[in-house]
Amino acid sequence: MDVGQACPPAPTLSLDPDINLNSPNKGLGPAGGADPLTDVPVEGGAVGVSSINTLPPGLTEEEAEEIRSELVKVEEEISTLRQVLLAKEKHSADLKRKLGLSPLNELKQNLTKGWQDVQTSNAYLTASATLDEIARSEAYKKTQETLSVAGQKTTAAFSTMGTALSRKLGDMRNSPTFKSFEDKVGNIKVS
Repeated sequence: MDVGQACPPAPTLSLDPDINLNSPNKGLGPAGGADPLTDVPVEGGAVGVSSINTLPPGLTEEEAEEIRSELVKVEEEISTLRQVLLAKEKHSADLKRKLGLSPLNELKQNLTKGWQDVQTSNAYLTASATLDEIARSEAYKKTQETLSVAGQKTTAAFSTMGTALSRKLGDMRNSPTFKSFEDKVGNIKVS
């Protein structure tokens, strides 16, 4: 679209054409009589380009009016483009829904692609090669062997301790003291 051409009529969507999403003041609340989402002063209940009483140096009233007019046209074009984009996004979502593409499926695809990208990245390949070298190193093999032997010895020690405890509890159960205690507890339980 040429700058001098008139804007095509905007599609009928419920998007406020006066919202300026690029405003550095949006969401800050009303300040100085300006609408917080538009950066455009509010005059008499309507939103529009304010009439500036003081002109910047070197700017005539005619030039200022021309710039204001161009600004209004550009903002209308921006509004139209936002409405068209919104309609296209809605149409895209409808098509995806018809194809059975849910946001969850898209997320899965994005994660899969992201993981593939990570696996083919230079950083990942370098780190993987370094880890492979470490795993093949003599120090790693000795450490792994030492930890394996320590684990086996610890397992054997716990097994021996468990067997000894079981035997001791069995011996204790057959002792006259335990039998007497068991009889007393049994008598209390029966009463």
